[in-house]
Amino acid sequence: MNALKDIQHFYFIGIGGIGMSALAFYFHKSGKHVAGYDRTSSDVTKSLEQVGISIHYNDRGDVVDETYTPNDTLVIYTPAVPNNFGELVRFRESGYTIKKRAEVLGMIANAHYSLAVAGTHGKTTTSSILGHLLAETGAAVTAFIGGITNNYNGNLIQKGNDVIVVEADEFDRSFLQLTPDIACITSMDADHLDIYGDADTLENTFKEFGGLVPSDKLFIKNGLPLDGLTVGIEDDADYSAQNIIIENGCYHFDFKHPNGVISKMQFNLPGRHNLSNAITALGMAMIYGSPTKLLPKALLSFSGVNRRFTYRLKTEHRVLIDDYAHHPTEIAAVCQSVEEMYPNEPVLAIFQPHLFSRTQDFMEDFAMQLSQFDEVFLLDIYPARELPIKGVTSDALLEKIKIEKKQLITKEELSIKIAQATQKIVVMMGAGDIGVEILKVTQDLKNAS
Repeated sequence: MNALKDIQHFYFIGIGGIGMSALAFYFHKSGKHVAGYDRTSSDVTKSLEQVGISIHYNDRGDVVDETYTPNDTLVIYTPAVPNNFGELVRFRESGYTIKKRAEVLGMIANAHYSLAVAGTHGKTTTSSILGHLLAETGAAVTAFIGGITNNYNGNLIQKGNDVIVVEADEFDRSFLQLTPDIACITSMDADHLDIYGDADTLENTFKEFGGLVPSDKLFIKNGLPLDGLTVGIEDDADYSAQNIIIENGCYHFDFKHPNGVISKMQFNLPGRHNLSNAITALGMAMIYGSPTKLLPKALLSFSGVNRRFTYRLKTEHRVLIDDYAHHPTEIAAVCQSVEEMYPNEPVLAIFQPHLFSRTQDFMEDFAMQLSQFDEVFLLDIYPARELPIKGVTSDALLEKIKIEKKQLITKEELSIKIAQATQKIVVMMGAGDIGVEILKVTQDLKNAS
């Protein structure tokens, strides 16, 4: 089983994950037999089932589809699945080939010309923009996206296999398995310290990733301690946005690159961090060989990624914004975006902390960034894969937030509390199930209006 093309059956444990489902769609569209398990049904699993992929929602242990035999099946799992999970144990003991999602993604990318997007923030938006730019300018591209793109209503762009776009995930050092032809590093802020131990180790791992490509094929945020092509906003970077103005919520700017300037470009996503992501994607597309004259129209047509500053409501009396922000730097970016789009408007922020370890590592920073808002509602910490840590609670975080208007609320109270809020602008942030809760809140607010 040396090549993926020789494998006919792919079995996913955790198939509903955003990265796992993109691979499942990819293999299904490639004519392979695909099936799998997930803990709960979701919009993602339903979309997989709609194309004919078989999914079950209980751990079958010993009873797995007999057509998936050890000699022609690859079992793919996500690290979120515990080692003692029944099906995983059964596959392991029965001699199946088992690989992590990131390893399989690397096998696909490394077999093609590939563009890899790395960074503690901005991977999904940058890779989405990049995949869209390549697709819109005629490249036969496949892009694996860590979110649902609005343009493609999914997490896979599949126009051909000449070039692959992947998110290079630093979570468990999996991005070191890649051999990209062009790469970028959007940021190297401390995160995943439960894996890396300290910020220096994380930074050194990013530097190791950066060393996988020549410096003239590596794009880096201006100011990072790396040798590469720099990206910036109104600065001296190799690739930068200049002469920025905002009209009707849209950025208008000139795109400066080493060979000249493309004037009067437009970009519809709020926030300078997103504009930086767009500049990075434009630079990578240019180095790849996308026709420069087609890039402005392609960028203008990009309509964003679900849960990245997504407007759930946008009326005269209420603006409800949904964002995946789960790190202090990301919360700061949301705050900057809101201030830029709605200057002088008071803002209510609702935040669900994600992971006990991350909350512990960045307690002070979370408190500092949340204190920028006019009022804050905190939900309990979403544990994901972790067990509680003594003393690490939303109550403890709430105490450190330096504004008067703050409170801990339950998910059941969300709709009522938001309906009663005096602020026109409400932002809901987090990487847990707050993304599901905001859909309920949106419907409740619509029904009440």
